[in-house]
Amino acid sequence: MDVTTLSEAANALANARISAKALDRLPMEPESVDLDTAYRIQDLLHERLTDRFGPMRGHKIGCTTKVMQEYLKIDHPCAGMVPAAMVHEGTGRFKRAELVRPGIECEIAVALAKDLPARAEGYDRISAAQAVAGAMASIELVDERWTDFRERPTSSLVADDFFNAGCVFSTPVDLDPLAMDSLTGRLRINGKLIGEGIGRDILGHPMDALAWLAEFRAGRGQLLKAGEFVTLGSIVKTKWIEAGDEVVTEIDGLGVATLIVE
Repeated sequence: MDVTTLSEAANALANARISAKALDRLPMEPESVDLDTAYRIQDLLHERLTDRFGPMRGHKIGCTTKVMQEYLKIDHPCAGMVPAAMVHEGTGRFKRAELVRPGIECEIAVALAKDLPARAEGYDRISAAQAVAGAMASIELVDERWTDFRERPTSSLVADDFFNAGCVFSTPVDLDPLAMDSLTGRLRINGKLIGEGIGRDILGHPMDALAWLAEFRAGRGQLLKAGEFVTLGSIVKTKWIEAGDEVVTEIDGLGVATLIVE
């Protein structure tokens, strides 16, 4: 696919995000492009978003838990990135008018102390864990910037950063990353318990998700870097929210993150 076509797709996605107007589909045929092409579009999208939202500050992984793979009908992880302006600590406030169809997810996130470059032997949970500086409870704000995401191929969802619209983190906690599989978490909206999960729901172990992303990014020449964060996937199915909602994620041992939609 030529650069002009890729650029048109990235422009359409950037405009949808900035204007908060849903897309029916990407302006390209055939739209069922392969995932490599989708990630090339995603790279161009990041360039277009930087002027508005700042540089990419960290990474997200979607579809790492059974509940999310079944919900989205996608059987493999998908990666995206998060710009600096959309990252909050403690409590994050987002404007409903700047979103199309907002939703929230309950996640474990990690901060990186070391780069994760390509390795001939690849990464496993132990080698990936060596780069972790701390862990956080996380709320990922997602946004369905499509008239109906169920009608879009996985490649289109990937090209659009796999729904990401922002993150809220608790204060980082220093704990053994290899013990994250036993961390339990819960999601509340307006005080009501919505769902619960446990770290091992994330690909069997949260560090397996980090290892997957390290290898995936290294394979594209885009190593994970010290100072970045990674959200590892939702342990609760996406919940759609509206103005006035207050969302709280609590991960035992990691603390609390709060998101408010104004």
